[in-house]
Amino acid sequence: MKLLFDQNLSPRLVNSLTDLYPDSDHVFNLNLDQASDNEVWNFALNRDFAIVTKDADFGDLSLLLGFPPKVIWIRRGNCSAREIENLLREKSHAILSHRNDLESGLLILF
Repeated sequence: MKLLFDQNLSPRLVNSLTDLYPDSDHVFNLNLDQASDNEVWNFALNRDFAIVTKDADFGDLSLLLGFPPKVIWIRRGNCSAREIENLLREKSHAILSHRNDLESGLLILF
């Protein structure tokens, strides 16, 4: 599963999670860090990424527009990139199952 990390997450996650989520990227690396949510959404849609974010806006877009792309919404307050990495590792089974779920476009992780 290719993950597209939103601007509110560390770009370091791309390298630290490459073993589980190869071909993932960060909006900053793709010059999308100043792009609108709709532009990020369309980029993810056209390139088969799931969006990983701490921003409620992508969850709202998922409910409005449906999927793809899939959205993984991290609902934790201030936390380190290491804590996010650990969460994405711990929940890797749920994330990979989410990719194949035909009923849901939004996965919320606490």
